[in-house]
Amino acid sequence: MEIVVAGRHTEVSPRYRAHLENKLAKIEQLAPRAQRVDVIVSHEPNPRQSDSSERVEITVVDKGPVIRAEACSDDAYAALDLALGRLIERLRRSRDRRKAHRSHGQAVPADAMPLEPGDLPDDVPEPEPEPTRDEDGVLETTLGDSPVVIREKVHRAQPMTVDDALYEMELVGHDFYLFVDAETAQPAVAYRRRGWSYGVIKLDAPVRDAGGAPEAVAG
Repeated sequence: MEIVVAGRHTEVSPRYRAHLENKLAKIEQLAPRAQRVDVIVSHEPNPRQSDSSERVEITVVDKGPVIRAEACSDDAYAALDLALGRLIERLRRSRDRRKAHRSHGQAVPADAMPLEPGDLPDDVPEPEPEPTRDEDGVLETTLGDSPVVIREKVHRAQPMTVDDALYEMELVGHDFYLFVDAETAQPAVAYRRRGWSYGVIKLDAPVRDAGGAPEAVAG
């Protein structure tokens, strides 16, 4: 399992890197198929945010859903412990879900998982990245002459059920999740409300078939 560590607005010391790699060894026990773990360590220089100045984000790249966790603290070591604790809980949840599918004879096939860049079949060419996008595929533009910055990122996705969308939203720890509904082919977003309550918004928009011709979405 490859561990890739990057620092934003900070230098990652050899001592901290060694401590981090030792801690992340636990991941292989819960995600033996993990190909790579990306870790971003960042520092917020604003003294008003000293209580959360150190942030650690950990992302496990596997053949299944991406699993991510992050945490902030006034100490980089404490932030790592918090982020790793959240990540391990999500890895356990993912492992238990896979076991439940297998026990019911409903194992999710690999080709039904959301695709990540580099997971496309050999006969399907990947689109050339835009030269203005950074290494994470993020495009930043400004709104006219204003100081407003817009970050744009394109994700590959396979249609999924609402249940799967909520599950993957929990795995990455986000408050919303954009997906394509497998039943209606409508673009939709699931979002967190209060407690264990969720909401789903769907767009009643035309979709295109494989030949590129627009077709109406069933209402």
